[in-house]
Amino acid sequence: MVRVPKLTRAEVAQAARNPLLCIAERWTPSPRTVRRAAMSAVVMAVLIVVTGGAVRLTGSGLGCPTWPKCTDESLTATSAMGFHGAIEFGNRMLTYVLCAAVGWTIIAARSAKPWRRSLTRLGWAQFWVVMGNAVLGGVVVLVGLNPYTVAAHFLLSTALLTVAVVTWQRVREGDAEPRPLVGKAVSQLTWLLTGAAGLLIAVGTVVTGAGRHAGDSSDVHRIPLDWKSIAQLHADLAWVVVALTVALWFVLKAVDAPAGPQRRTRDLFLVLMAQGVIGYVQYFTDTPEVLVGLHMLGSCLVWIAVLRVLLSLRERPSAVASVPDPAAEQPEPAAAG
Repeated sequence: MVRVPKLTRAEVAQAARNPLLCIAERWTPSPRTVRRAAMSAVVMAVLIVVTGGAVRLTGSGLGCPTWPKCTDESLTATSAMGFHGAIEFGNRMLTYVLCAAVGWTIIAARSAKPWRRSLTRLGWAQFWVVMGNAVLGGVVVLVGLNPYTVAAHFLLSTALLTVAVVTWQRVREGDAEPRPLVGKAVSQLTWLLTGAAGLLIAVGTVVTGAGRHAGDSSDVHRIPLDWKSIAQLHADLAWVVVALTVALWFVLKAVDAPAGPQRRTRDLFLVLMAQGVIGYVQYFTDTPEVLVGLHMLGSCLVWIAVLRVLLSLRERPSAVASVPDPAAEQPEPAAAG
C-alpha cells in the first residue's frame, strides 16, 4: 500500500484557490504527454464537427427540442424520443469529452517545466470558444435550426479548430521570436491563400443553409438563395484555392524554400483534390448524406492543411538563456614577480 501524503490546511486552501498550480507543483508531464494532450484537442475539435453534421444529416437537429434540458421534463433523452433523440443527446454529451480534452491540454501546459504562459493562454482560449459554442448550440435549438445560427455554429467550431491546431504547433516550438523562412512576397501569397480558404468555408455554410439537409423533418427555414448558384460560387472559390496552392508550390520551388513549407503545400494540394472529388460527386448525385458528412470532414482537413502551410513559413527555436563561459570566470594568474 502506498501512503497518501497528508495535506495541511494551508495546502488545501491553496489548492482550492489555484488547483492548476497545485497540480503543477506535484506533476511534471513529459513533452510527449503535452503534445498528445494538444493533439487530443485537435482530434475532438474535428470529431465534434463531424458528429454535429451527423445530427443534421439524420434529421435529428430537434431530437432534443429544448436546451439545456433535452425536454421540459427530462435532462436526458428518453426512449420515447427514439433514434433522433439519442443522436442529438449523444452529440451534446460529446461536448463534455471535448471539454475534457481541452482541460487536459490546459493542465498539461500549466504543469510542464519550464512553464510557458503562452501555451496556457491558448488552452484557455480553446475553453472559452467551447463554452461560447455550447451556448450558441443551445440557441440553434431554441430558434428551430435557423440556418444563420447553424452557420455561425459551424464557423465557431472552425475557430476552435484553428486555436487547437495553433496550440499543437506551438507545443512543438520554442518561445523565441519567430524567424521567417521565406520572403515577404511568399508570406503574402500564403496569407492570400489562407483568406481564400476561409472564404471558401464561409460560403460552404451558405450552401448548407440553402440546401436540402435542413436538420429536421419539420418545416425549417432555409436561406432564400438559389442553391445551385451558391454551390457554383463555392466550386469557383475551391478552384481559386487550388490555383493559389499550385502557385505557392511553384514559388516555393523557385526560391528554394526549406523542405517543410514545400511538403505542407503538397499535402494541402492532395487534400484539396480529394475534397474536390467528394464535392463534385455529391453535387451530381443529389447530395447523399454519407458524402455530405465526408465533405464536412474534408472541410476540417483542408483548414488544418492550410494552417499547417501558414505555420510552416517560420520557425521558433527555444529561448535559451545565455550562460557565461566558465573560463571567463576564472581569475587570471598572478604575474610572476
